Amino acid sequence: MTLTRMTLAAALLGATAIGAQAQDLRIALQSDADVLDPDQSRTFVGRIVYTSLCDKLVDITPDLEIIPQLATGWEWSEDNTSVTFTLREDASFHDGTPFNAEAVAANIERSQTLEESRRKSELASITGTEVLGEYEIRLDLSGPDATLLAQLADRAGMMISPAAAEEAGADFGLNPVCSGPYAFEERIAQDRIVLSKFDDYWNADEYHFDTVTFLPIPDTTVRLANLQSGDIDILERLAATDLAQVEADGGINVESAVSLGYQGITFNVGNGERADTPWGQDSRLRRALSLAIGRDIINQVVFEGAAAPGNQPFPPNSPWYDADYPVPERDVEAARALLEEAGYGDGITLEVQVPNTNVPLQLMQVVQSMVSEAGITIEITSKEFATQLQDQTAGDYTASQVGWSGRVDPDGNIHQFVTTDGGINDSGYSNEEVDRLLDEARASNDQAERKELYDQARDILNEDAPLVYLYHETWTWAIDDAIEGFVPYPDGMIRLSGVTKTEG
Repeated sequence: MTLTRMTLAAALLGATAIGAQAQDLRIALQSDADVLDPDQSRTFVGRIVYTSLCDKLVDITPDLEIIPQLATGWEWSEDNTSVTFTLREDASFHDGTPFNAEAVAANIERSQTLEESRRKSELASITGTEVLGEYEIRLDLSGPDATLLAQLADRAGMMISPAAAEEAGADFGLNPVCSGPYAFEERIAQDRIVLSKFDDYWNADEYHFDTVTFLPIPDTTVRLANLQSGDIDILERLAATDLAQVEADGGINVESAVSLGYQGITFNVGNGERADTPWGQDSRLRRALSLAIGRDIINQVVFEGAAAPGNQPFPPNSPWYDADYPVPERDVEAARALLEEAGYGDGITLEVQVPNTNVPLQLMQVVQSMVSEAGITIEITSKEFATQLQDQTAGDYTASQVGWSGRVDPDGNIHQFVTTDGGINDSGYSNEEVDRLLDEARASNDQAERKELYDQARDILNEDAPLVYLYHETWTWAIDDAIEGFVPYPDGMIRLSGVTKTEG
């Protein structure tokens, strides 16, 4: 593979037909997005594409305040069992379908009823919708839901054209129609996703590119070389090992924000036949693996100190972190003792599927080396990320190195991963008490009460260990210095409002 992308060069030559003044923004992604349907998708890079493609009812500020987007305001009932939204009157979908209260109702119904939807658990508290006027809608809830606005600030709140969705069904992602500042133009898998400016967007004057092209480039060296050569404008997730080199480059700027999410290893403990392994059935093995890992070593070797070691869905500096379970020190002898107790004193092998990108592979190679000292042999299976997620969903795996980009509300980092009917519970983990605790945490608006419920759930999950958490990353973007107006957000998204490019 050459350091410059021939396909990109060809695309740029073809773009000259658009006109001399046409301006394309080129963003390099670490991997390719999965299906472009907000109800079905789950990849981080997919959310980056959605940020330009699909507006939500609400959004967040860099300080994590929830603010209006397609909804202009909202009001809770006195008992917090319903919320009424007023909506923008100047928005429409890319196919000309009006955006209004009926469209919001249709979107919520689709998210809750589409067979392939991953948003069901996120919107489970909504029991009904009531259209009060063309631009006013009430959501009725089964009880108070402290997480709802945060859910609506993400994929659960993304609005798609009801007409397009009805016509396409589960195939909507092949030609997504939303209401964001850019409309879907074309997609070539593993090569590019192209969006074009939507001139009828309600805030179109704040968006200054005719097209936005997203280019999946898994190799960090190639990604950086494309930025240095001018073939791309923005690189998302700069490798920590490249930071010093980039900072010394006078033509590149670096922006960063601490992530809301985590990275770890998910185990198949109840998702189909492949859960029937020692690793899936005996938590002592999973805890032994965790004890054999030096999280501070990972931080230094893989990230040169730029990440934060972790062992929970929330980073240690989060108010939701359970201080009763601090990040454990590496303890090879304790790991060996657990293996011996489980009947594997002579050692055991674990297959871990890993994204075929530089950082995850390096991470698992470091983990592989560390745990071998405890008698655990890790076999690494490298996969394209979308394929890896498909295999996780199907239960076709034993363990998977995967992470989560994080959400504003703590519920978004835990509930859908470990509750019995969670939309992203690829582990197949099920515990009635954990379900009860996390459901109650959703229903409370008392922060202290919620914290206690999460801590009680951690008591169980720390023992059962369906997920072994490893670290919390810092989002780092490398940006051509011709780009101005970029604002880093803790959710890792690339928001293009006010972003411009000076032609050299």
